[in-house]
Amino acid sequence: MIQLHYFPSTASMVPHILLEELGVPYERVLVDRTHDAQKTTDYLKLNPNGLIPVLTDGDLVLYETAAIALHLCDTHPASGLAPAVGTHERAHFYKWLMWLTNTLQSTLMVYFYPERWVNAGNTAGAAEVKHHAEIRVNNLLKQLDAEFVRHGGLWFMGQTYTALDAYVFTLCRWTRGFASAPARDKRHLGPYLQRMLERPALQRVLANEGLSAPFV
Repeated sequence: MIQLHYFPSTASMVPHILLEELGVPYERVLVDRTHDAQKTTDYLKLNPNGLIPVLTDGDLVLYETAAIALHLCDTHPASGLAPAVGTHERAHFYKWLMWLTNTLQSTLMVYFYPERWVNAGNTAGAAEVKHHAEIRVNNLLKQLDAEFVRHGGLWFMGQTYTALDAYVFTLCRWTRGFASAPARDKRHLGPYLQRMLERPALQRVLANEGLSAPFV
């Protein structure tokens, strides 16, 4: 059986949403980050980077959120969670998946952990890094918002729900505590996030992870 090693409200929410959308049997394995479970010897055997999530399926051990998302799409092609291979739509799906993980998510990590980018004890420097990361994230959210203007659809790639929607939702959710310009305040992202919250699969994820409002 598929096992998803997760912690609530982290990047593991992306494959968690996809697994619920697929409706396939799977087991959730909590990696208690509050007790540094991701740094234990057993977990580091699964992911030597000590990061969440990890997906296991028989002898397959897979980490990196985007890779897990692609694997779930490729092993369940009838789900329609990704456009057909070889199409222009699939190429744009790859582009946005890489953008979400390499650009938006990486900038969000700078925002949440600014102390990693300055010398120890440099609180003023960390605050400055955090401030500029928030500005950068806001500009990236404007790109997401503009995509809805471009195609006029209900979901991120247009009229069809894809795996990208799980990723967009998760990262937008991370901005809910921003002092200025969270994703929910964007003209098109705000209604989109509410549509996402209406999906039964996402409602199950929020319940499974024990999350409470505000969700975005």
